[in-house]
Amino acid sequence: MIWWCKARAVPVLAAVLAATFAVGLPFGDGELPVPALRGQAGHFLLAHVVTLLPAVFLLYGLGRGDLRTETVAARFLRGLDVGLALALAATGTACGGLAYATGQGALALVLARNIAGYLGLALLFHPLVGHRPAAAALAAAPLLCSAAGWYPDGRPRPWAWPLHPAGSAPALAAVALLLLAGAAVALLRRRPPSTPHLLAG
Repeated sequence: MIWWCKARAVPVLAAVLAATFAVGLPFGDGELPVPALRGQAGHFLLAHVVTLLPAVFLLYGLGRGDLRTETVAARFLRGLDVGLALALAATGTACGGLAYATGQGALALVLARNIAGYLGLALLFHPLVGHRPAAAALAAAPLLCSAAGWYPDGRPRPWAWPLHPAGSAPALAAVALLLLAGAAVALLRRRPPSTPHLLAG
C-alpha cells in the first residue's frame, strides 16, 4: 500500500485538489477569450480549465507504475486506482459543498462538479489509450466545449457539461455517468495498453 501511495503520488494529488479550490474560488469566474467555431460564444471561465488539474495529476500517477508488476496484480490495483479517483471526486464535492455553504457562491459547486467529471473522463480514457494520450484527450475536452459547445443564443449545449451552471441537472447526470462508465472500464478492461519501451528488457 505504501508503494502504491508513492507511485500514485497521493500527497501530491491532495495538494493539487486543494490548490484547485484555492485558485478556482477567487479567480475561477474570470473569463477566458476562446473563440467559438459556430454560433454565439458563451462565457468560458477559468473554472472550466483549472478543474482539469486533479485529473491530469491522477493520470500522471497512473503512468508512474511498473506496467509488468501492475499487470500481474491488475485486479487489486485497479480497484485502488478507481477508489482513489472516486475519493478525489467525493472530497472535491465535499469541499465545494462546504465552500458554497460558507458563502463562496455557486462557482464552488461548478468547481466540484467539473473536478468529478474530469476524473470520470480520466478513468475512462486511461485504460483505453494509456496515460499520455489520455491526458491530451482530457486537455482537449474543455477546448472542444468552448469552441463548439454553445447554442447561437449563448446557452451551453447538453453535451458540454463543463459549461453548464451549477444547478444543471443534465450536467450532473453527465458527470455521474462519466464516473460510472470510467469506473466500469477501469475495472473490467483486461489489461492497460502496452508501452513498448516499458516492457523492453
